Amino acid sequence: MALTLATQAPDEPELFASIQGEGPSAGMPVAFVRLSRCNLACTWCDTAYTWRFEGDNRPHRDGIAFERKANQLVLDEADVAERIAALGQSRLVVTGGEPLLQGAALARLLDLLPDMSVEIETNGTVAPPVALDVRVDQYNVSPKLAHSGNDAGLALVPERMDAWATDARAFLKFVIAEPADVDEVLALQARYRFPSSRTFLMAEGTDSASLRARQQWLSALCLEHGFRLSDRLHIHLYGDTRGT
Repeated sequence: MALTLATQAPDEPELFASIQGEGPSAGMPVAFVRLSRCNLACTWCDTAYTWRFEGDNRPHRDGIAFERKANQLVLDEADVAERIAALGQSRLVVTGGEPLLQGAALARLLDLLPDMSVEIETNGTVAPPVALDVRVDQYNVSPKLAHSGNDAGLALVPERMDAWATDARAFLKFVIAEPADVDEVLALQARYRFPSSRTFLMAEGTDSASLRARQQWLSALCLEHGFRLSDRLHIHLYGDTRGT
């Protein structure tokens, strides 16, 4: 059995130890594994190399089509587990792409890592299989707003939004580019009743200057509506680079 991973260099899986940069676990030392493939296509996605391969015409603001062979790697689950264990961390963050597209394989991977606590970063559209769900300590759910370029019918699945809203392990994180995006978050909150205490607003941006500029007005909106503000610590520390 195997997992399809993103790469940080050709034939080198994007699997590394770092500081969690976003959401409720920001600042924690963790092991990261980044999986390949996604069912959505955000126009501002900063990991488009996980899904926008040559022949994929889904829109992206950079317009880059990545070579699949150089950016995607299939590894045996036992091999992946061994590499994760070698990083020496007690907490694992599984990110993507959309990790839950490989939910069954992830469940088998975590069976090989029984002592690790687990976070999964997801766009919120895919239900985790039960065998995986019982191993997950935290879901970092990032529903995609209209400015992502995704159709709401694909990006905001009602039964999944209901499920995340009622799961105490799920923290919702919305990427915000303009103040009007917060109005969309408020409309979603009115419909699905997710608590502000589990809701993060995070400025869109892949450089410190852009993040800081947007946080100036975003922090005030968080204060006004009771939401939590998420930074992107890894951008400030390492820039927009793979394996960080």
